[in-house]
Amino acid sequence: MRSTYPPLDLLNRDTSILAFNERVLSLAKNPDYPLLERLRYLCIVSSNLDEFFEVRAAPHVDAMRDDERKSEINVESYQTIAAVSHALVEKQYNIFNAELMPALAAQGVHLVSHGDRTPEQRRWVARYFEAEVRPLLVPIALDPSHPFPQVANKSLNFIVSLGGNDAFGRANNIAIVRVPRVLSRLIQLPKNLSNKEQKFVSLSSIIRAHLTSLFTGRQVLNFAQFRVTRHSDLAVDEDDVKNLRTALRKGLVQRNFGDAVRLEVSQGCDESLAKFLLQQFDLPKQSLYRVHGPVNLARLMQLADMAEGKHLKFKPFEPKVSRQLVPNQSFFMQLKQQDILIHQPYESFESVIDFLREAVNDPDVLSIQQTIYRTGSDSRMLKLLQEAVRRGKEVMAVVELKARFDEEANINWAEDLESVGAQVVYGVVGLKTHAKMLLVMRREGRHIKHYGHVSTGNYNPRTARLYTDVSMLTADPKITRDMEHLFRHIASQVKLPRLQKLLVAPFNLHRQLLAKIKSAELIAKMGKSAHIIVKMNALTDEALVVALVDAGRAGVEVDLIVRGACILPINAPGLDGRIRVRSIIGRLLEHSRVFYFNVDHVETMWLSSADWMNRNMMRRVEIAWPIVDAKNRERILSECCLMSLADNKDAWILNADGTYSLCVQQTSNVKVNAQEADFSMQQYLIQKYADY
Repeated sequence: MRSTYPPLDLLNRDTSILAFNERVLSLAKNPDYPLLERLRYLCIVSSNLDEFFEVRAAPHVDAMRDDERKSEINVESYQTIAAVSHALVEKQYNIFNAELMPALAAQGVHLVSHGDRTPEQRRWVARYFEAEVRPLLVPIALDPSHPFPQVANKSLNFIVSLGGNDAFGRANNIAIVRVPRVLSRLIQLPKNLSNKEQKFVSLSSIIRAHLTSLFTGRQVLNFAQFRVTRHSDLAVDEDDVKNLRTALRKGLVQRNFGDAVRLEVSQGCDESLAKFLLQQFDLPKQSLYRVHGPVNLARLMQLADMAEGKHLKFKPFEPKVSRQLVPNQSFFMQLKQQDILIHQPYESFESVIDFLREAVNDPDVLSIQQTIYRTGSDSRMLKLLQEAVRRGKEVMAVVELKARFDEEANINWAEDLESVGAQVVYGVVGLKTHAKMLLVMRREGRHIKHYGHVSTGNYNPRTARLYTDVSMLTADPKITRDMEHLFRHIASQVKLPRLQKLLVAPFNLHRQLLAKIKSAELIAKMGKSAHIIVKMNALTDEALVVALVDAGRAGVEVDLIVRGACILPINAPGLDGRIRVRSIIGRLLEHSRVFYFNVDHVETMWLSSADWMNRNMMRRVEIAWPIVDAKNRERILSECCLMSLADNKDAWILNADGTYSLCVQQTSNVKVNAQEADFSMQQYLIQKYADY
């Protein structure tokens, strides 16, 4: 039967991303959080906005330049994004200036401006400038022989208006000072100059204080910091390159000089200088952001790292070893008995490294295969894989060179592995390999036994302490055999056989999810119960959104826990409140992907590396695997889903108009420890795992 409902009016993805950053910014105002952690969230918003502009803004800026009014991305869409972004940035600097810095100063942590420095501090700063900074600064006075210089993406610069004439009698009145990235952006003053407090000075304030000394014989009339953000999404035609790694190396050089999409200047920047910069970067006026403070708040993450004070930071917690693991017993022996879940960061990612270490040291292990997407700076897994090669094992690493903003690190991993003889492949042409898999093959008697690790998150020990993810160690012969087939497919491009347990994008994951939603819809139409709970980072795939709405209209209860962007309109006609969307924003970054279906009292659950985005379903290699064991399924449902749905402290609720509201604390007796202890869901789980 044809639907009688009008076409869905989906929420805007870009404004949804910006709304997510509004929610993150709320943590910078949260009085329950330590001050340096609040500053850290402020910096995270700056970093997120950088990436938003680098990746999402270029089409909108182009539409504004071209006065485009007919297509979906047009002048109006640009103006909407610009208005929301400007409001967000203004709120961000208000929090920085009016709340965080005064509160930190009251705790003895100061960012000391030039005007507030004592004579002794000024003398120390002057010596630092002469010794460490001045030698690396080369002002460029603009004239026909010195055109406007190449300004790298997100670099710190000064524009200076000069009076008088240069050494040759010419009146070139504009100069640019580029600040090298090798210089630390934050410097701590010596203790003997800090009066028993922690006092820091920013590099930009040091340069401002000594800027006139760079232009001997000239008048400095006006000056301002500025920073330009450029389009930075690497575009490499894989069908037209012979060596993807070499092509990406070249592309990384050009990334810093893509088309400009945003210009940040200090608040007092002279109007003529701002206009001059906009012309140089060919930007519309709405792309100019005047900021009352440092033009790159993300760099103040250094202050959160460098400043000391236990009361100013989160109380550290140590992840525990998974309750399902027996200490000092072989992983291979234990996996013969059961699958082992690891709920990070409450349970330690170190167990995964220990599993790999045992495989490397075990003489019966013949082969190790692993996908590498984002690894971070911790090199232990790299060294273990290299050691496996030296011990004569077959090692294959599927290195995703196109992992955005981690391309260089992954290229280095690939080269380091190849240098010792590991087999390195770069996935399938046209697709990113985003699946998280580690497969070990071990000779046991006359047979080769398979052991695997699959995860919703990356093989990154650092983020494994900050992101919530669920991973599973398994010897399930069907899952591990499917992993073997998938690794072979990625490496050799042979046709993927029919898999027994894994769902794999871009082949059947999207289709199977649609089928599961459709099955729930049909059951609901028969008057039977159906409930879908999905936890993920983003929901932007239109087909899946439409399927969920159709299911909701049929009577399926749908709970969506979506941390970031969500385009589903919960006010669509016929839903009658059956679809609810919430976002958990707290101390930890919610990263796990859980797909739960309860259809006529039959439960199925899948964990996955994939969000419900078109790119994940169609342009990436992703996996989802079933949780068959009822106890494991109950545990994941409780810890990842029900706890999030019960949370009324860190949860934000999607409203009918597309905005989000912080969940109001309930006064009723809720049988959820997270609320009874006045803890957020994350704090409760941290405490829970600390106690066992």
